[in-house]
Amino acid sequence: MLRVGCSGWSYADWRGPVYPAKGPTTTWFAHYAARFDTVELNNTFYRLPPVSTVDRWSLQAPPGFVYAVKVGQFVTHRVKLKDPERWLANHLDRVRRLGEHLGPNLVQLPPRWHRDVARLDEFLAAAPSDLRWAVELRDPTWLHDDVLSTLERHRAALCIHDLLADHPWVRTADWTYVRFHGPHALDDRYRGRYTGTRLWRVAERLATWLDEGADVYAYFNNDTNGDAVLDATWLRDRVLALRQQPV
Repeated sequence: MLRVGCSGWSYADWRGPVYPAKGPTTTWFAHYAARFDTVELNNTFYRLPPVSTVDRWSLQAPPGFVYAVKVGQFVTHRVKLKDPERWLANHLDRVRRLGEHLGPNLVQLPPRWHRDVARLDEFLAAAPSDLRWAVELRDPTWLHDDVLSTLERHRAALCIHDLLADHPWVRTADWTYVRFHGPHALDDRYRGRYTGTRLWRVAERLATWLDEGADVYAYFNNDTNGDAVLDATWLRDRVLALRQQPV
């Protein structure tokens, strides 16, 4: 299963390049969902959404559409995954309301928090195994065999991204989660297009993983001027084309 989309859909500078130049913002999601079958919810990172908001997300989603949900920064950046039983219930209460529209949960660890395998293991042991969990490592000390082994043991996906130099392209589960922040993400994130020049090797790798039976979730966060939409469309179409080619 291949899911490719963007990190959010509500961007003012998408009016014109992506959405009609005129018209209410309430129509934007419908336009987005006509292009993609998934989106990454980033606003859940900044605050726990009201129940009414989550219910609206569920109701507006067409059949087959899924949300990837980012776990709140209070959990990842302030308490750093400590005592998961204390806060996990609030997150689960919200995301389970999405029902069939719930995709993976993304846990983005903060930069400058050095590797703590025991803390990660404690969290993943408490996280319900019927949901998918992806972990994004932002401090290079976490790129360690002990961390990868812990993810593998809990069938959690290493989130592959471009905000750490030489981040490995490895799978720790029978599915994967990939994030793109812009072709020059280390210096000027969220801007610019990757185009096929930078994405064709990615497409080949993802097509291979799909052929091996892995599910793929990929999200573009180079949202400025709607570039994410163009790159996500190119990558999705290229991967699908590769899978249709004879072996």
